[in-house]
Amino acid sequence: MLNVGIIGATGYTGEELISILLRHPEVRITYLAAKIETPLPIAEIFPKFKKRINLICEPPDIKKAGALCDLIFLALPHTVSMNFAPYLLRVNKHIIDLSADYRLKNTKTYEIFYRVKHKDKNNLKKAVYGLAELYRNKIKKARFIANPGCYPTGVILALAPLIGLNSAATDTIIVDAKSGATGAGRRGSLPYFFSEVNEDARPYKINTHQHIPEINQELSALCGRSIKINFVPHLIPLNRGIMETIYIKQTQSEKRKPQNLIELYKRFYKNEPFVRIKEKDDLPSLKDVVYTNFCDIAIRVFPKQELIIVFSAIDNLIKGASGQAVQNMNIMYGFPETMGLI
Repeated sequence: MLNVGIIGATGYTGEELISILLRHPEVRITYLAAKIETPLPIAEIFPKFKKRINLICEPPDIKKAGALCDLIFLALPHTVSMNFAPYLLRVNKHIIDLSADYRLKNTKTYEIFYRVKHKDKNNLKKAVYGLAELYRNKIKKARFIANPGCYPTGVILALAPLIGLNSAATDTIIVDAKSGATGAGRRGSLPYFFSEVNEDARPYKINTHQHIPEINQELSALCGRSIKINFVPHLIPLNRGIMETIYIKQTQSEKRKPQNLIELYKRFYKNEPFVRIKEKDDLPSLKDVVYTNFCDIAIRVFPKQELIIVFSAIDNLIKGASGQAVQNMNIMYGFPETMGLI
């Protein structure tokens, strides 16, 4: 039985991790911590866990976490995980970090987008980017996973077959992304109050979103040359879910028919348990992916405009965060990849 802890257990991703891990047959939750003033039973914070888990959620004690756990999930805000990871790595614990602290390999880029100095540059090389569909073999051998962001997960999975096989031009990629309100985390900020989000939709952080360098980094690695996307996220009046519509030109030298592109995607993801490719006349729907670890992808081709449009849909809290983290845990420990997730 694998003993796991969650630091950041009261956030949306922490809550989701508890829900998933409670139904995982090979895992025992042994430690829960969060930024709270007084230790409380987790079932008092989230009554849905009553009679399911009896642990106390307490302020973080990093030495106690190391003593009680084999693996620790860091479900913390960006810029906080790097305060915890160094000690846990020193005492030989496995870590899955759900923040952005170890995703970006260029610390200058990290400092521009997250506005703090990176405190743990030495461990950046140890962190494996945890997108299983692309880096499964590295994840199998890893002790330290940088879990991907929600927007990047959808974009990278949507574009990997085209980028990797040079079937599309890469000089102008436009991503129109829409996310439910839980993507901002559990915080009491006015723009995310129900009365502000409900019956509204608005763009934000146009071409300045902190996930842009993460997407650029991974697509550039796949393509073998520098890629800089155009990214416009929108907040929509839903609790959860991300829909991304991506516009990309076809290459003159390698034009493909719509059905051929669908077959290309099916071959690329043929062994992936959590990627579903839509048929020619189907399009993704958020209702099909929320509360699941699936990413649904559809492809449309417009030959006259030399245009490909790719659609991807995920649940931002599951495939975009906690579900993907558990998927990575399963790979690291040799459990069936879908265990606890289907």
